[in-house]
Amino acid sequence: MNSEAEQLVRRTRAATALPVCVGLGVSNARQAAEVARFADGVIVGSAFVRRVLEAPDEAAGLAAVRELAGLLAEGVRSGRR
Repeated sequence: MNSEAEQLVRRTRAATALPVCVGLGVSNARQAAEVARFADGVIVGSAFVRRVLEAPDEAAGLAAVRELAGLLAEGVRSGRR
């Protein structure tokens, strides 16, 4: 993430009372933590799709998605501390 995302969140918050979420290539816990420091929510999509597509079978894909979700959740929690 770069400072432009954080600045965009600040400008958006000045224009609305709605929660502001960011999802610009977030694919790991470190990136999720960084975004969670300044945004109300972290959006992840392609990282989950990638895990499913790279898995050898459905069970492995589900396990990979479950693992990634846990890592991202921990990243968000660490960014909010």
